[in-house]
Amino acid sequence: MMIVTVFRSRLAEGVQSEYSGVARRMSELAREVPGYISHKSFTAEDGERVTIVEFENEEALQAWKVHPEHRQAKKLGFTSFFSSFSYQICEVIGGRSWESKSTSQHHPS
Repeated sequence: MMIVTVFRSRLAEGVQSEYSGVARRMSELAREVPGYISHKSFTAEDGERVTIVEFENEEALQAWKVHPEHRQAKKLGFTSFFSSFSYQICEVIGGRSWESKSTSQHHPS
């Protein structure tokens, strides 16, 4: 059963450049975790940031949670980067996706 984590946060003032470097590194590391599927981040107009992370199973999520560099980054988040944060870990009980055939076919020259 796929696991989805929804991480919501707001950055503290003046930390954007330092945070960006750490976030890039965490993206690289997450991709190396066996069972990782994907992640994407979005920033709302009011400054709230949302990251959605997908793993194949709970074991993959657990491997990510205890990764030493990720643990250090989480500590930095709590102490330096975020003015607020929350997360939810969810089991996917169903899903569906669809893609228009016109977006995946070759376009005539």
